[in-house]
Amino acid sequence: MTAAASPDAFDADAHSGDAAGTGDLPAVFRAMPQSVSFNKLRKRLLRQVRQAIEDFGMLAGPPKRWLVGVSGGKDSYSLLALLLDLQWRGLLPVELVACNLDQGQPNFPKHVLPDYLASIGVRHRIEYRDTYSIVKEKVPEGATYCALCSRLRRGNLYRIAREEGCDALVLGHHREDILETFFMNLFHGGRLAAMPAKLVNDEGDLLVLRPLAYAAEDDLAKFAAGMAFPIIPCDLCGSQDGLERNAMKAMLASIEARMPGRKDAMLRALGHVNPSHLLDPSLFDFKTLVPEPKE
Repeated sequence: MTAAASPDAFDADAHSGDAAGTGDLPAVFRAMPQSVSFNKLRKRLLRQVRQAIEDFGMLAGPPKRWLVGVSGGKDSYSLLALLLDLQWRGLLPVELVACNLDQGQPNFPKHVLPDYLASIGVRHRIEYRDTYSIVKEKVPEGATYCALCSRLRRGNLYRIAREEGCDALVLGHHREDILETFFMNLFHGGRLAAMPAKLVNDEGDLLVLRPLAYAAEDDLAKFAAGMAFPIIPCDLCGSQDGLERNAMKAMLASIEARMPGRKDAMLRALGHVNPSHLLDPSLFDFKTLVPEPKE
């Protein structure tokens, strides 16, 4: 891996000039806002992505090819744009392949993603698999489709990553996704577990990476709005109401409104675990813990 500059040192990096930019900017950024506030937002997100890549060793090993999942939502569009930005700056020695899995949801606008990805000159693959019919058949009436839909989507993305010669599947989950998952596991699963920024799949042949782990959802929403991405809604299946994740999102928003900065504090806590102050004997040997003998 090539040596990387400090994540805060963007002004010294290759191509890291003002957002006003020149003609060699990636096509995805040609029409971005020229305001100081947007440039600060862009650089903040880039720093956070670089920090996650560094903290979790996402570039360890030989040169890479990453399959970037692009759903048509604000998060995955932002992920792709930020990775392209880092690649352009010479800070991401990785080949990127964008991929959308059309799952056969009703009224899905099939032209949006291929047209957009072609317009910005990104190598991409659009795959059609009617998992929606499977979900409709398997999930009881009144239940939400998301869990099964997600598992079927992930399995297909793993297959596509292998077919494209990629060693990693890169997803657009952000800070709030990680915190919501932690509290869902805490409240409903009785375990302390979140959403890792880097993991190996069950088959052991692919990495799953989440470079937006430190990025705030509000920042990504502002970035996506400024970039005018052609957003595809995620509720086309009509099975979104009453999700447990929505309850976690509302709870975290309420906490943040009353005590600003708590989300960042909670995210830091997930990276500073003290096993001896928890209750899991598989992580800490409580049974042999005894005081030091007195002289």
